[in-house]
Amino acid sequence: MISARRLRRTGPDQPDQRGGRPESAGAERPGPGGQARREQTAGADRVPPAPLALTHLDETGAARMVDVTTKEPTVRQARATALVTCAPAVVAALREGTVPKGDVLAVARVAGIAAAKRVPDLLPLAHVIGVHGAVVDLEIVEEGVRITAAVRTADRTGVEMEALTAATVAGLAVVDMVKGVDRRVELTRARVVAKSGGRSGDWRRDDGDHNDDGDDERA
Repeated sequence: MISARRLRRTGPDQPDQRGGRPESAGAERPGPGGQARREQTAGADRVPPAPLALTHLDETGAARMVDVTTKEPTVRQARATALVTCAPAVVAALREGTVPKGDVLAVARVAGIAAAKRVPDLLPLAHVIGVHGAVVDLEIVEEGVRITAAVRTADRTGVEMEALTAATVAGLAVVDMVKGVDRRVELTRARVVAKSGGRSGDWRRDDGDHNDDGDDERA
């Protein structure tokens, strides 16, 4: 005869037939290695960060040139750097002025200045602005040639891309001048290191990996 005790159902506050209490949702269970784990996913209720708004895209995601007609012209400047690395023998030839193609630094300097004025032809969404000053400096260092380009304007938008284009095209000119004697020559570390003026104000790269001794009034 089956006992009534065996037919009784275990309730939420009563032990089951094994002598334990029923597990509730979300309770911790022993997992592998004896550590407890939760059934619920940690952080499931976190709100994802809002996506960054790109000014060069409209509400449908199509590319556009940003309208800056309502901005007032202000003085703006930017500085960018790049590095051309090459073999020690090429560095020695640069110091001695014996590179077969000629004066590498002079050609690269002019190439960089010319490039700063051609940015709208190269970058489809860049504005046509006045480049009112451009300086490209090239320094022979142990690794190769370090390039610094500074550009100034009095216009409605900044000149970061003009400075970066000047530095990189000057670097490409160096590569073109020495590639015949060093196939492993490389243009690297092209970056904007400082800018000033405009609505966003002043900015300076803080990793210390550039020659930045303040505003360059020569540009």
